Amino acid sequence: MAAEILEGQVERVTYAGEEDGYSVLRLRVRGRRDLVTVVGSFVSVTPGEVLRLHGFWRRHPKYGPQFRVDQYEILRPDTVQGICKYLGSGLIKGIGPEMAKRIVKVFGAATLEVIDQKPERLLEVEGIGPKRLSGIVKAWDDQKEIREVMIFLKTHGVSASHATRIFKQYGKDSLTVLQENPYRLAMDVSGIGFVTADKIARSLGFDRDSVRRAQAGLHYVLFKAADDGHVCLPRAQLLRDAEKLLETSVQVLEQGLQALAADGRVILEPLSDAVARAVADTEVVYLRGYHVAETQTAARLTTIGAWPKRFPSASLDKVLSAVTSQLPFPLAPLQMEAIRKALTEKVMVITGGPGTGKTTLVRAICAAYKRMGARVALAAPTGRAAKRLSETTGQEAATVHRLLEFSPAAGGFQRNEQKPLTADCLIVDEASMLDALLAHHLLKAVSSRTTVIFVGDVDQLPSVGAGNVLKDIIASEAFSVVRLTEIFRQAQKSLIVVNAHRIREGSFPIYGSTQGERLSDFYFIEKDDPEDVLRLVVELCSRRIPGRFHLDPVEDIQVLSPMHRGVVGAQHLNEVLQKALNPRGRAVERAGRIYRVGDKVMQLRNNYDKEVFNGDMGRIDAVDEENQEIRVRMDGRLVSYDFSELDEITHAYAVSVHKSQGSEYPAVVIPLVTQHYVMLQRNLLYTAVTRGRKLVVLLGSRKALAMAVRNDRLQKRYTLLAHRLAARTPPSVSV
Repeated sequence: MAAEILEGQVERVTYAGEEDGYSVLRLRVRGRRDLVTVVGSFVSVTPGEVLRLHGFWRRHPKYGPQFRVDQYEILRPDTVQGICKYLGSGLIKGIGPEMAKRIVKVFGAATLEVIDQKPERLLEVEGIGPKRLSGIVKAWDDQKEIREVMIFLKTHGVSASHATRIFKQYGKDSLTVLQENPYRLAMDVSGIGFVTADKIARSLGFDRDSVRRAQAGLHYVLFKAADDGHVCLPRAQLLRDAEKLLETSVQVLEQGLQALAADGRVILEPLSDAVARAVADTEVVYLRGYHVAETQTAARLTTIGAWPKRFPSASLDKVLSAVTSQLPFPLAPLQMEAIRKALTEKVMVITGGPGTGKTTLVRAICAAYKRMGARVALAAPTGRAAKRLSETTGQEAATVHRLLEFSPAAGGFQRNEQKPLTADCLIVDEASMLDALLAHHLLKAVSSRTTVIFVGDVDQLPSVGAGNVLKDIIASEAFSVVRLTEIFRQAQKSLIVVNAHRIREGSFPIYGSTQGERLSDFYFIEKDDPEDVLRLVVELCSRRIPGRFHLDPVEDIQVLSPMHRGVVGAQHLNEVLQKALNPRGRAVERAGRIYRVGDKVMQLRNNYDKEVFNGDMGRIDAVDEENQEIRVRMDGRLVSYDFSELDEITHAYAVSVHKSQGSEYPAVVIPLVTQHYVMLQRNLLYTAVTRGRKLVVLLGSRKALAMAVRNDRLQKRYTLLAHRLAARTPPSVSV
């Protein structure tokens, strides 16, 4: 088949694969009335660019004629109309469609030459002053350099989606870094792991058995383990996983491990016989930061627990009587035990499922300390959890980050051992979400005189980040734990509460139907075919639930999926739900995704500069193509994202159950199909059900539901916090 040459201007990018660069473009070709579909592997093509394509025609059985590209080159547009479209496409920050028209009106066909060689002449254009000119010139120069990085990456078999991140990290030194030590990418650049860095390095001729490669690979395995919840790894497992990843000898890996330890980047910790038996190894390996976090958390909790209470217990009964008399109903015996311990001990845990009275207890504990003239601080790991805590207690509550006065500009958490919190009692709600690093920073800022009370549901999924802090504190038996088990009468009316406890105990949920005018709050709709489940999810969210329960389809209904991939995985659900719930409005397309004003989105990782954190949710408030940014309203404030940062957010019409931790929604819809079998676990289903406040709808196969209810195997997390707390001897304390 003879190759052909096709020239045209990119009208739009229909699809752009992030990993392999495979793209589907719609091209406007001179002499053809209809747009031409072009497919192939491209390096970050932008609408408005002019391409010369070498390839051949083929007919796709579903999509019709397509031009399949083997190679291509980018040309500058040579018509006024083409230049206008090119500049107005969002390619250059500071030039949107309207500004592009103004510039082209002044300079015509010479526009690109002016920007390239005499950019100061842009001051002749109305609306462009010195500040804007400086931004345009920088964006123009950056684009040229970014394209160089992209072409370099493409030459070495790496997707173009990483180029902007690399350039943002290293700037004009990007190519130098890549050529001198590409393994730095795995450690320095968010979203680029060892596999990508290794691909570049191998392409550049780096030796497969080099110690530098072994160091990077071991570092990657430990980071990946942290992503999976592990604070450390047994040495033998680390070496096995690294050997499988790197396909190199154990001797080289041992050299790499010793080099990392010598640099202080990892900590090798030998284990006592008892712990070694539990871990099935004689030594564990930590990334340095996690070792500091775990050892210091154990030390701080032990010290705080041993410090005497500041308030005398002589008036305890009087305080308890006064507080409980103000409650609308009497406290149960376990609740009375919990409040007494909260007033007499320094560190304690209150755990229990929905409807067991945790909120009532927190209110009573706050009232008791207030009556004694003590200062109480309330905190939770997420914004939503903190807001709910504030609403239920009537007292101000803050996220842990806000409580610790986190400031990116000032270098991190401002509250620490030098500037501790002033509270006499700190209550941390949703404590199951505390990971090792956050717990460490929190306890660093707690005075030894302060009482610390952890409140949470230990049967939920553990924290998204590494560690299992609440479970480890309980397992250590170093501090008092009150487990609330009684479901109170008012909560028994809710099938959500009843079924949450049934699921936790391994029993099949019961579900209701409409009885008279009263609607049930829990339903199970049986559907075996995933495609049927998908259609029903859309119907429930767009029509049935809003119509029957008078709930907003975007604000009030949250779809929770056990997995990201698959027909009813969060990724595909977001695509179909966006089309159903928010099909119109100002939008921008990047890497095949459409971000539209009104879309519900979620932050995917902590961004301390923006003060937004993993799991924070909001709505897109504005799409600004000229300044190349999207503004998202999160918790009442606007957060700006440059187009190059859009990989930090994802659509959130549907989210994974893990990402929903700490949140509550008026209604949740939970699809369960056997395709999800890897993730169908009891604590995952329990967590999903307990996210619903007014309505829970399970839909899918009965077999999948049964699999989730019966599977109580918990994923093991390597952490030694429980052992450290159990083994510690409290220090002698003098007041």
